[in-house]
Amino acid sequence: MFERLRDRLAVTFKKLRGHGYLTERNIREALREVKIALLEADVNYKVVKEFVERTLEKALGDRVLKSVTPGQQFIKVVHEELVNILGERKGLKKSSVLPSIYMMVGIQGSGKTTTCGKLGLMLKKEGIKSLLVSTDTRRPAAKEQLKMIGEKLDLPVFCEGETPLAITVNSIQQARQIGAEAVILDTQGRLHIDEELMEELKSMKERVNPTETLLVADAMTGQDAVNIAQKFNDFIGLDGIILTKMDSDARGGAALSMRMVTGCPIKFVGIGEKLEDLEVFYPDRMASRILGMGDVVSLVEKAQEIEEKEEAERLIKKIKVDEFNLEDFLSQLQKMKRLGSLEKIMDYLPHSPDFKTLPLSPEHYRRVEAIILSMTPEERRNPRIIDGSRKKRIARGSGTTVQEVNQLLKQFQQARKIMKEMVKYGGMMKSKGWLPRIG
Repeated sequence: MFERLRDRLAVTFKKLRGHGYLTERNIREALREVKIALLEADVNYKVVKEFVERTLEKALGDRVLKSVTPGQQFIKVVHEELVNILGERKGLKKSSVLPSIYMMVGIQGSGKTTTCGKLGLMLKKEGIKSLLVSTDTRRPAAKEQLKMIGEKLDLPVFCEGETPLAITVNSIQQARQIGAEAVILDTQGRLHIDEELMEELKSMKERVNPTETLLVADAMTGQDAVNIAQKFNDFIGLDGIILTKMDSDARGGAALSMRMVTGCPIKFVGIGEKLEDLEVFYPDRMASRILGMGDVVSLVEKAQEIEEKEEAERLIKKIKVDEFNLEDFLSQLQKMKRLGSLEKIMDYLPHSPDFKTLPLSPEHYRRVEAIILSMTPEERRNPRIIDGSRKKRIARGSGTTVQEVNQLLKQFQQARKIMKEMVKYGGMMKSKGWLPRIG
């Protein structure tokens, strides 16, 4: 989502690093470009103004101007202020009296129903049984959609009652009967906010006193999402925000504006259409990604969900001694599919020219698999023996060309180099206590 903003900021910081020292003049010039980049990314004007003023004040201090590495210190100040805009990480509150009630609100089309399922799955992974509740009596498809999601996740769904308020009250009783520890309320939406909707939500909130009222907002709607959040917060009061479609190519300004404008923390972000595509929002990690520093910690956490500890340690040893081969490469590609698209994975890594040369499409995945599977076990374990005649045979067997086989072998060598750097980087982070033990 932040690709355009990230690229603009990267150009600005590169210019700044070109100076042996910093002056008030080149700091102001850099901040002017940062300001334009943020406005182009659809960040709220008041938020940008406050950000620039605070960054300028810190950047003109002795810590930056008299530093041995002033360019890096300036970037550190920008990072700190981005984190300040995005706020502190706030987890999901749990009620001392069960069940905890999570009331999901938002306009129609923001992704509320799917997000209810995603939240239910996230709680299920924590060992918390949830009851999904559809209170939408206007849109018949909403109940059916939630039922389908419940079946996929093996979670109970409730939607019995004449009115949204009656369904809500009945669902609490149902949750206690079946031993559900959490109730996730999928409320009605509208194409636009109206008084009837707000009164309905207000009466539901007053009746059941939810543990948290969470706004589900579409990040692609830009400033509209910020205005919607402000209205919901003014009318019924919000405890947090869940931003959906953060994997889109939207400009991302909503994410940088919402917390400052509403005072409500962003708690989760939707990063895809799959039910497992919901992430806890970490402001510091998001700021790092915006500045092109990557977010290796989050990537490691995602990888640990699908990689056994012993297998990870075996792979790391092979990479360290240059024994990583095409069989390992294929195995890792197949596991990467489970992490998400290659574009998503690259978004977590520090930006490097090497990464931009790697093809990222699903079609490329399939062709790479076909080429590797057309090799003999000996060729996969020792790619150095693949000569011209072997390449022709592999190309025929995989339905590709010799040029594509050459390209794959070149990319494999690139991947080996990148993975060796990642292992080295992970070892450094582990030694500083920044990563779990397996690095």
